[in-house]
Amino acid sequence: MITTKLYNRYQTVIPSEIRKKIDVNPDSIVEWKINEKGKVELDFRKKVTEEDIIGLIKEDLPYNSVETKKRSAKGLKWK
Repeated sequence: MITTKLYNRYQTVIPSEIRKKIDVNPDSIVEWKINEKGKVELDFRKKVTEEDIIGLIKEDLPYNSVETKKRSAKGLKWK
């Protein structure tokens, strides 16, 4: 078992052995969940960048580039 400290602002470190096994980087997004048994589960996903969304929006639809950037930073898709 690997343990880490929880710091005064509720920050902690992902140990290097785990980072290497799951291949995360500093731009990764951590999703926290509590499963049906009450255990905490973490999922790591890549942060969506502007390059990732280029071409996803049809040209004939009106859109707001500021809103697009905000939604992509949060990992949200267009409705």
